[in-house]
Parts: sequence; C-alpha cells; structure tokens
Amino acid sequence: MVTTVIITGASQGIGKATALLFARKGYDIVLAARQPDRLESTAVEIRNLGQKALAVPTDVRNVEQVQALVEKALDFSNNIDVLINNAGICMTGPIENTSLQDWQQIMDTNFWAYLHTTQALLTHFLQRGTGTIVNVGSMGGKIPLPYMTAYCTSKYAVTGFTDTLRLELKPKGIHVCAVQPSATRSDFMERAQFRGQDETQAQKYRQQMNNLLETQLTSQPEDVAQAIWDVVKHQKDEIIVGSASILSTVHRLFPGLTQWVMQLSSQKS
Repeated sequence: MVTTVIITGASQGIGKATALLFARKGYDIVLAARQPDRLESTAVEIRNLGQKALAVPTDVRNVEQVQALVEKALDFSNNIDVLINNAGICMTGPIENTSLQDWQQIMDTNFWAYLHTTQALLTHFLQRGTGTIVNVGSMGGKIPLPYMTAYCTSKYAVTGFTDTLRLELKPKGIHVCAVQPSATRSDFMERAQFRGQDETQAQKYRQQMNNLLETQLTSQPEDVAQAIWDVVKHQKDEIIVGSASILSTVHRLFPGLTQWVMQLSSQKS
C-alpha cells in the first residue's frame, strides 16, 4: 500500500532532511515551500531514491495556495497519510523594536500556516478515520527565551494547538503529535530576522545566534528528521530533541530557576 506525506518548508534544512528520510522509508512525498528551484531539486533527490515526489511551490500563509496544495496532493495520491507542518522563521530582538508587521509575519508563518494546512486536510483525514499530523515546534514553545517574545509566542501557540487538537482528534482516529527541536544547525539563518534599536544592535543578536549554532547545544536537521519519523512510526505524542529536552525538563520542574537564568542572560545581552 502506498503511503504519502505532505511536508511544508521542505526545500531545505529540517524539511528536506525529513523528506529524504521518509522517502528512504518508502513514502511518496508532496513537497511544499516558496522556492521552486530548491523544491524541485529535493524532488529529484527523492525520485532518485525510487519514490514519487510532487513539488508544489506554496506560500503556506496563503489560504488559497494551501487549498490548491492539498487538491494537487490528492490528485497525486488518492490518500494522504501524514501531514508534517514544518515551515517557520525565527525572529530575535527587544519587544520595543518588534513592529506590528513583524508580529503579523511571524504569527502568519509559524502559527496560522499550520492551521491552514491542518484545516485544508482535516476533512480527508476525518473521512478516512485515520491520519497523522506532526507539528514541528521549538524549545521556544516550551520555555521562554529572552528577546524572542514574538517567536516564543508563535511557538507556544503551536504547542497549545497541538496538545488540544490531539485531545479532540484522537477518538476520531487521527494522531496529532509534536517535535520540539533545540537550535538546529541548518540554513534557517537565511530566513532568520533580527531587530534592534539600530543596525549595530541587530547584528549583535545575529552574531549571538551564529555563535550558539557553533556550540554543542545545537542539533542537526537529520536529528530532527529522525524524531519526526519516530513520532509517526511509534505514534508518540511528543519528542523534544537534543539540549531542548534538558532545558524544558528543568523549566518544568524549576520554573523560577530558569526564569532567573534567562533574566541574567538577558541583562548581559
């Protein structure tokens, strides 16, 4: 029986690593992202692995484009088994330097896009009485991070969406799960945005993020892809990847301690 997965943000980083892993596991892949050339390049790699691939350039912030993505996916494969919501951007900077437009952009990409794809595919899953939805979040959806208020808000929204949706859909045969990565050493810095009172401060935050990505606290895209495979294969509710697992556990047990540490970190920045 053919199994098919839709992956958003699939042209690079975690999304691409996940697409290649699922192809090696025997899945056909529907790829969605905004960059057609990179998307098609990933599709070619999947076909070279012996699986079918459909590349659909999509801005998942746009409801009409998401609906078209799902329609094309169902034309490509009669049944969709898994939806992996992965598209996202990172934003760092003081709240006073974060504009309403910044907030709109990050919520549209990191939260509303997940809702768009879920709603577009939900009828299909409900009619079949089966399906898996994986929402790729972040340790920023488990613990507060200084100077990342907009980002953490979007990721906490994803965590709440995932946990609550699971309660509602599990009795209907649909599994909803989360993968929460730590900082991941991928090309997400191409899309990361930094704000400050001036360009010098914004560049300081960019350099701090670059420095973090060079430490042992980071994960590889392949680590996150493996976690995504594990939550699908073993029907787990959540996997927290890498150093995020330790940090989120400490925050859950000792929230006052992590709040104090984060405040110290923010004062040094």
